[in-house]
Amino acid sequence: MNPIAAGQTFTPDLFDKVRKQIVRACSEFQLIHEGDRIMVCVSGGKDSSVLLWMLQAIQKKSPYTFHIEAVMLDQGQPGFLPKPFVNWVQGLGIPLKVISRDTYSIVKEKVTDGIYCALCSRLRRGILYDYAADNKFSKMALGHHREDLNETLLLNLFYTGKISSMPVKLKSDDQRNTIIRPLAYVAEEDLAKLAQILAVPILPCNLCGSQENLNRKKIKRLIQDLKQGNPIIQNSLLAAQGNVKPSQLLDQNLWDFSF
Repeated sequence: MNPIAAGQTFTPDLFDKVRKQIVRACSEFQLIHEGDRIMVCVSGGKDSSVLLWMLQAIQKKSPYTFHIEAVMLDQGQPGFLPKPFVNWVQGLGIPLKVISRDTYSIVKEKVTDGIYCALCSRLRRGILYDYAADNKFSKMALGHHREDLNETLLLNLFYTGKISSMPVKLKSDDQRNTIIRPLAYVAEEDLAKLAQILAVPILPCNLCGSQENLNRKKIKRLIQDLKQGNPIIQNSLLAAQGNVKPSQLLDQNLWDFSF
């Protein structure tokens, strides 16, 4: 039996809504195929935890067979206590592997400006990519949701001078791994509600969780402010990523301006 928090009301409409959004993404972008071995990268946060739960629910009713396992990275951060989360995943009956690598010491040594996320995520990604390839997983499922895609779009637009986001399906640069993001259509607030209902024991990030002035958080606040006058801004930003007009941009690699 999947755990439901004491005192929480089971809301089938919300579960069904999110399930349908995940199935839609899987169908439109061909994320899961017969016989796939999917490594779900879990952090102990709300997003990847709900993704894991939902993929198991979808797996049980799927017309084709696929296998899921959870993989968590212990980066050696002080106060990282994964046991409650490990117990939660084990309660689902899903295999979980905890990989221990002390990237915390490396990040603290190398980073001098206090902005740890870039190096930390790069090291984490490399370790997980290696593990997925070494253990013959056909897909790596990440817990990025609608807001993650939208915020990344604006971050790249404002700070890097490019129009790009997080692709729903991606082949890694070295061609070893296929990354999928089944939560692409799912709202963050819905994931937060489901994580509470499912009694997910959230594991905080003690390395960068207190960095309130990161650019991503500025973008999040900007979108929230704009939402006051445009309630559907999140859906509009997401729709724009699938509605690109190459002739109305400046990229000469996408459009021939020689006429």
